[in-house]
Amino acid sequence: MTADALLAVDRAVDELRRGRPVVVTDGTTRLAAMALDLATDDTVAAFEARAGGTAHLLISGRRAQVLKITGDARAAGHQVVMIEREPRADLGFLLSVADPVEDLAAPLKGPFRPLAMGAHETAGQAAIELAKAARLLPACLVVLNPAAQPDWIEVTAPSVLGYAEARAARLRIVAQARVPLEDAENARIVAFRADDGALEHLAIVIGEPCRHEPVLTRLHSECFTGDLLASLKCDCGPQLRGALKAISEHGAGVLLYLAQEGRGIGLINKLRAYALQDQGFDTVDANHRLGFETDERAFWPAARMLTLLGFTAVRLMTNNPQKVAGLEACGIRVAERVPHKFPSNPHNAGYLRTKQQRTGHLL
Repeated sequence: MTADALLAVDRAVDELRRGRPVVVTDGTTRLAAMALDLATDDTVAAFEARAGGTAHLLISGRRAQVLKITGDARAAGHQVVMIEREPRADLGFLLSVADPVEDLAAPLKGPFRPLAMGAHETAGQAAIELAKAARLLPACLVVLNPAAQPDWIEVTAPSVLGYAEARAARLRIVAQARVPLEDAENARIVAFRADDGALEHLAIVIGEPCRHEPVLTRLHSECFTGDLLASLKCDCGPQLRGALKAISEHGAGVLLYLAQEGRGIGLINKLRAYALQDQGFDTVDANHRLGFETDERAFWPAARMLTLLGFTAVRLMTNNPQKVAGLEACGIRVAERVPHKFPSNPHNAGYLRTKQQRTGHLL
């Protein structure tokens, strides 16, 4: 991907986070989108006036499947579903369709009228991916074939869909320093940043690991609640501290601390998922009700970081076979999976059981 194409996607993500519209094109069709998460009555009215058409609701196939709008949208191959915005559908109603927090209180939201997207489907999929990249709900208001507006950022669908890999390829080491840790005194932190201004990823290198043999490695997605607040809802805190201690006792290794909060959905959406778990949904169903996949993380950043550090093979500390497959798909050889288990507590027992039964974790 060219630097200009990547910059356009960066700017489009930023525009969505500011509540402004963007345009996505697949080369032959155009679609204007604005994030529903940040919409107001005034911004929607302005959007429709400038785009020159009625804005309809675009949601992910996962969310459509939960709402039974098109049956099993995912099985039918629909990554996204567009719903006609009827006169009764004010902004509050649209938000209730996209945000599942009130699903149990108001379960009968339909009937809905899905609209055929035809050639616009790829552009629609890219619009939802932009919302995900902005850490917003995967729901947009869209106008097909909008009037041209010179101040609206325009991006291509292929650029958006290849964004995660392209952005990871631009990661660079920008700083490093020795930082003695309670669980690993002989440690240094290496910071990685791309030139897109996104959040930094970190590597904690312990000891002097050999570059000519598989390095003991842990991929750890940041978890504000677990890592910093010692939340009992997950096992992230014990996994982080336990990995640092285990690597230190081994003598050398690396822990990658990845800016992928909530399996890639962001902190605010993770809190929304927690609220759904309080209603009785497990972590997988909570993600699906929000419109996300079970795991939205990409492994390209981890592979790029390991490569920049000089490693080509790892002994991966994980209970998740999908991490093994994901890292290998990005070019890093996993010579061994090293189990990384910790006792449950009354608050996370169900969460761990879901990991085992629904996402294949080897607990």
